[in-house]
Amino acid sequence: MSSRTFHAALVRELSPRLAEGEVTFLARTTVDIERAQAQHVAYVEALRKQGLEIVRAPALPEHPDGVFVEDAVVVVGYLAILTRAGAASRRGEAASLSPVLEGRGLDVVALSSPATLDGGDVLQIEDTIFVGRTTRTNDAGIEQLRALVAPLGRTVVPVDVEAALHLKTAATALPDGRILANLDAVSSGAFHNHDVRGVDEAAGANVLLVGDRVLLSASAPRTAAGLRRDGYDVQTVDLSELEKVEAGPTCPSVLLPERRSGVVG
Repeated sequence: MSSRTFHAALVRELSPRLAEGEVTFLARTTVDIERAQAQHVAYVEALRKQGLEIVRAPALPEHPDGVFVEDAVVVVGYLAILTRAGAASRRGEAASLSPVLEGRGLDVVALSSPATLDGGDVLQIEDTIFVGRTTRTNDAGIEQLRALVAPLGRTVVPVDVEAALHLKTAATALPDGRILANLDAVSSGAFHNHDVRGVDEAAGANVLLVGDRVLLSASAPRTAAGLRRDGYDVQTVDLSELEKVEAGPTCPSVLLPERRSGVVG
């Protein structure tokens, strides 16, 4: 399913405990919760303005990282795969998504122990699914994902990631399939025949595609300028407070297909 066929964005409101969220490669710093909430509201509004229906997951105020719904589910066509988080503190997030996803007609399955897999490690480009091998995603998670998506005609390609929390922290795709990557964290050779463009701003490697529009962090102005020069339609979003807990534009949403015909919700 291409980025042009998505109709909705799954989001979850921000927990007042965001500052307690997991951090791995960043030093913990003070998070301005009110500012973070305002940034999240603006982010959701940016998605709405792109024509996406906003689908809200149940609030989980007790889960500091719950706002980052990308990690809790991987959607491939009409298959929704509930993940098993690499951080034990996050393993209560995924189950709450089942009723929402089923209500849109998706087929919901779940990974099981010993698998760990975060959705932030899953980069889909047409029929290829690159999966980061990271501190959050292990080989058992990759193999369980492979078994689930093979009947859908998808090929899973593992990618070793260094010095980044998730694969999509280090690399994401542009509308034409070209890959933006932080080459200090991931090898360009990992992406086979895809053209790879290196970025010199860490925040520039994580972009969210909504149709042909590229949503990029305001923390990567040089990357944004370069993409615009190359003819891409770029919109920047300020996520500076969420970035303090290792988040980027892909993290607070999951794009969903049109509600399956005959499903009422």
